[in-house]
Amino acid sequence: MHRWDPLNERQLDVLRRIGEGNDLSRPEEVALRTSARALQSRGLVDVSRRVGRWQASITEAGRFYLEHGQHPDHPDHPDRRRDHSTAEEKGPSSRPRAQAPGAAAAQDYSGKNRTQPQTLVSEKRHAAATALVERLTSEQRIIIEKPDEETVGQWRRTINYAKRHKLEPPGRWIEKRKEWNGNLVIELLTGDPPNKRVNASDDAPSIPVPSQLRALHPVVARLRDDEQRLVMPRPRRRRCLLILQALAAEAERRGHVVHDEPVPEHHRSRPYTYLGKHYPSRYSRRDGAIRIAIGKFSYAVTIAEENPQSSDLEKVERLVVEVTRYRSNGRQCRWADRKRWQVEDILEKVLRELEQRAVEDAAREVEEERARVERRRRWEIAMAEARRKAHEANDATALREQISRWRESQEISAYCRALEQRIDRETPDTPGMREAREWLSWACDYAASLDPLRTLPSRPEHPELRPDDLKPYLKGWSPYGPEERRAW
Repeated sequence: MHRWDPLNERQLDVLRRIGEGNDLSRPEEVALRTSARALQSRGLVDVSRRVGRWQASITEAGRFYLEHGQHPDHPDHPDRRRDHSTAEEKGPSSRPRAQAPGAAAAQDYSGKNRTQPQTLVSEKRHAAATALVERLTSEQRIIIEKPDEETVGQWRRTINYAKRHKLEPPGRWIEKRKEWNGNLVIELLTGDPPNKRVNASDDAPSIPVPSQLRALHPVVARLRDDEQRLVMPRPRRRRCLLILQALAAEAERRGHVVHDEPVPEHHRSRPYTYLGKHYPSRYSRRDGAIRIAIGKFSYAVTIAEENPQSSDLEKVERLVVEVTRYRSNGRQCRWADRKRWQVEDILEKVLRELEQRAVEDAAREVEEERARVERRRRWEIAMAEARRKAHEANDATALREQISRWRESQEISAYCRALEQRIDRETPDTPGMREAREWLSWACDYAASLDPLRTLPSRPEHPELRPDDLKPYLKGWSPYGPEERRAW
């Protein structure tokens, strides 16, 4: 890739934005900064982070590209062709003597020093590594969907450059891995990287590893006798058992308890009977594991070959110790043999990680209990308020019913008075007089029966509330308990 290669559509769009005065400082423009870094490596934009703020600005070369559609360093540029012709006319004596890449510089289109191709590659890789770190700092994870081998190689070189030149943020490290679906995942994790060099000055003392399989811990002895575990060549199997013995002995010396870690059911075959003969459940595992209990918490420690199928004689001998991934992102859970150390040298780190997890899990348990108590307190307050509002709603319903009956009673009473006045205007022998008086008498009695104020009214008795009666007033809480799933 050359400095003057054409920009892709995304890069050209970003260059136009910057040329129009957009410095890409807004949070929603973070995704565009990777392209801006690529443009910076070509000299088309300048990028700075003064007082913690991202600022991108276009250069003269960038304006030239927008105006002419090509980089000013392009070999087809008229000025460059003219300079080349002039150099040929002057002859060989006028040309500078060839030097090592990066040791000298030529003139660029503006007369400034130009770096040699090797230096340009280094600049591009530095820009790409810086852009990767900045993107990971904001996004934490990058997923490249089904990349080809060339793309994977480019990412690997960029990541290695960032690590080699210490571009990773303090206390963070970049990890890449290929997932089962072919995607490449790049993450910025917290803590020490798995291949961090073991320091002789580390204040953590090394754990002694026995040289012979004698006086084994019962858990390790059962692993030794289980021929279906640690299925690997005898020398590596022996080394695995010695490492597990060292961990078990040191754990018990510190007051921890070591238990068996059985093979999970999904790795076992089902027992069956055939022709009258019973065949028990079987398994065949390359790994071995023990479980270390620290207080109320226990953690499985597994040891296995790191590359059992490798054709490299050095890699196939490597062992790896693993513990389950921790809930805190970035915590180390894997320690493997490397050129500068072996697993035996860093067993203290394994136990220290487990002890740190136990401390954090205990603190988390206290915090969760406090949160449960607080949640129950809030739930009880919500339930009391819901009961009050439900009873209030029942009282309001009863009140509206009384008002409705009272109004109806008043209307009927007014009707009765009008009817009585009408009857009084008639003579006793008026036809229908008897029926009218009977109707008036019934209407007066009915009005009196409807009137809620015949006696002094009182607040109605509260009915027993069901859970469904409380739901409208719980604001998302469940009437069945504070830990129940909320209704949405």
